[in-house]
This record gives sequence, C-alpha cells and structure tokens, in this order.
Amino acid sequence: MSISITPLTDPDYRPFSRRIAWLASDGDGNPIGSAFLRLNSKASSAHLAELELAVHPAERRHGIGSELLAVAAAAGKEHEARTMLADATAGSPADHFLANRGFTVGLTLIFARLALTEVSLPTTEPPGYRLESWSGVVSDELVETYAEARKAMDDAPVGDIEYGAEIWDVNRVRHIAKVVERRGESLLTVAAIEQSTGQIVGFTELVVPADGKGDAQHYGTAVLPKHRGHGLALWMKAESIRSTRSGFPDLTGLLTDTADNNTAMQRVNAVLGYRETHRTHRYTLDLGGS
Repeated sequence: MSISITPLTDPDYRPFSRRIAWLASDGDGNPIGSAFLRLNSKASSAHLAELELAVHPAERRHGIGSELLAVAAAAGKEHEARTMLADATAGSPADHFLANRGFTVGLTLIFARLALTEVSLPTTEPPGYRLESWSGVVSDELVETYAEARKAMDDAPVGDIEYGAEIWDVNRVRHIAKVVERRGESLLTVAAIEQSTGQIVGFTELVVPADGKGDAQHYGTAVLPKHRGHGLALWMKAESIRSTRSGFPDLTGLLTDTADNNTAMQRVNAVLGYRETHRTHRYTLDLGGS
C-alpha cells in the first residue's frame, strides 16, 4: 500500500503546551490514520511528549501506525523531548501495538465509576477539622492556603514516570478554575480545614459537564502528609458526592481514575461504591538525549 504522511497545523494551543500533527493517507488521498504529539513548554515537563495515534480499523497491519510513530518520535527528538508517553486501554489493539514497538508500561491507571442511584455515604466526621465547599474560583480568603495545600499532590503515585515538579501558586489556582468556567463546566471543590490553624490540609475537586447531565469527572483528591490517616479523603469525597447529587439531579454518575499502586485511594473509592470499568497502561518510550 502506498502511504503518504502530511504534517498538519493543529490549533490546539494551550498556555504551557502545543500539539503538532500528521495525517496518513492512502494512494487515493483517503485519510487512514493520524498522529498528534503534545509538546510541553514548562521547564519541569519539557522532557515529556505525549502521543495520540490512531489508524482506521480496516487499514491496520499495513505499517501505517509504525510510519506515524516513526515520524512522531523523530519530531519529539527534534524538539528535545527525552520521553514519549502514550495511553492504551489494557488488552486493546493499541496496547499490543505499543508493547511490540519498544514502549514499556510506566504506570497503570484504574478507571472507576460511581452510579449516583447506588450511593450509600458514610457520615463519620474526623475531630479537629471542618469542611468548606465552593464552586468555581476559590475565595480571596482561602486562595493562599489552598494553593499551599496543592503540595499534597507532590507524592502522588506516578509509577516509573518522571513528570517533574509541579509548582502551584495563587495565579495558577485561579487560572485553572477560570479555564473550566470558560468551557461552561462547573468546578466544585470541597476542602478540609484544620480548625486550630484555619489552614486547608486537603481537598477534592469535581468537574460537572456544562449541561449538568451524564457523568461528572473527579480531578483530584489529596491530603497533606501530616494529616493523613484521619479519614479526611473519605469525608471530603462523601461530601462532594452528597452536594453534587443534590445540586445536579440530572447527573447519572461520577468518574475517577487512580494509579494501581495508590491503595489508599482505592480503599476510599471502594467504600464509596465506585466500580472499576477498565484499566489503562501509560506507556513510555525513551527518545534518547541527556
């Protein structure tokens, strides 16, 4: 089969990344595959490039995916990325494709769903703490302690992937909330506050679709190390579920994903009734470089 690979202009520019793209066509000019490579501009993650590759099912096993991969890998090296990342559902054709082309599994993510018709929420309230909830951008009174609490994600399990340090400050916290707002979605946050200090020590975030229907998506849940072991994650997520179900009665479920070695969060999700839907392998490919 005659295959041509055409570079494309991709309009998907973001504050700290951009994508480059290619289209694979057959001899008659029909599109049969595509590849997108996201390049990161932040210094902490500039070594990573994220690949999305697809080939029409009827055109697989003709070398199209391999040609697209070669072009994307070369571009990654040209832009000084050292590691290429690619996700594939466990057991899927993409999973086998990546495993057979030099990629190794750096992280396995467990995806789970909570059907809101089946919720039975715990009511235990850990002593010495209180909960604070808000929608959208955090208040000026809490923004600094909330930005500081984002450090609770620093030791989140990431398998064998070196993502680089994430720096959170007041401006970034506000920016993320405004991005979600511009999409028309609702960002709902529940935070645990230590009563003796007034400091936020944990949080959980949930994003609801613009129409308030279907499934909402958890963005992250974390507790600062010295405050772990008190049941704060379970308490916060239970309150988030309770308030979301009340405020958005047309939602049918909540989605979450957790690293397979994050056993603490898996236990929390199991208590709340989340059920695994599938697993995804996050593959890495060494592109070389220093």
